[in-house]
Amino acid sequence: MRKTGILNAQLARAINGLGHTDTFAVADCGLPIPAGVEVIDLALVFGVPRFHDVVRAILDEVVVEAAVVAKQAPGDVASLVDDPQLVDHDDLKRALADCKFVVRTGETTPYANIIFRSGVPF
Repeated sequence: MRKTGILNAQLARAINGLGHTDTFAVADCGLPIPAGVEVIDLALVFGVPRFHDVVRAILDEVVVEAAVVAKQAPGDVASLVDDPQLVDHDDLKRALADCKFVVRTGETTPYANIIFRSGVPF
């Protein structure tokens, strides 16, 4: 059993499978996820787990070289990452089709969604 880090087996497996430039998303509980994209559903009830908590836990484990946030997102969403690319929410939803997986949280804040591009630690 792990002492620290991501304990959810499905999420840990998905993170371990990331390669350089692969994309994945962390989403609120209402984001429509395209068919064929793996969903790691952490949502328990509205508000649990919180989007910010899930993003912080994942960023502790993953090297991220870029992030995409909808222009409509609240400022505290964009502030979770350095220098996010801002796009229209419809463009963000279209980009989900290229993600390896989407982590669904219990977040109910509209537009609380980020697409991350995996980097390398060297």
